[in-house]
Amino acid sequence: MNNEYGTTISNDDVISTINNLIETCKDGQEGFQESAEGVQSSQLKSLFYEFGQQRAQFAGELQGLVRELGGDPETTSSTAGALHRGWINLKSAITGKDDQAILNEAERGEDVAKKAYKDALETNLPANVAQVVQNQYAAVQAAHDQVKALRDSMNDTSSSTATNRY
Repeated sequence: MNNEYGTTISNDDVISTINNLIETCKDGQEGFQESAEGVQSSQLKSLFYEFGQQRAQFAGELQGLVRELGGDPETTSSTAGALHRGWINLKSAITGKDDQAILNEAERGEDVAKKAYKDALETNLPANVAQVVQNQYAAVQAAHDQVKALRDSMNDTSSSTATNRY
């Protein structure tokens, strides 16, 4: 973030940083959409659809910032990027219709999204951009924590079920 001693990064670097976050949001949007379609639980379906919509909204907001900066906003996720953004094993989890495995993959994707936002915030973004990124980062962190808590509670349930069977 800006500090009183630093200067902001170049306009091109700001645009590049924001475009990277747009790809991250698009990857998350697609990942959550696929997750929603793959889970059995209606609670998880709803949550994943909600997070997917949130990421679409974030991408739109970031695209607006890129346009304000005179750049061309990213409009798609990147296939190669998706591999690096944590959604790589989602297909196999969905094929197995395993809610816990899908939650594991969603959390992994959110870990990568958190890192992308944290990295962006460590650059010296202009104040208006930094504020948007900070707000989105807080929401990404909250989504991650919610997915992790659901995953952990599912792990606790399956552990206690296994224990109770004997």
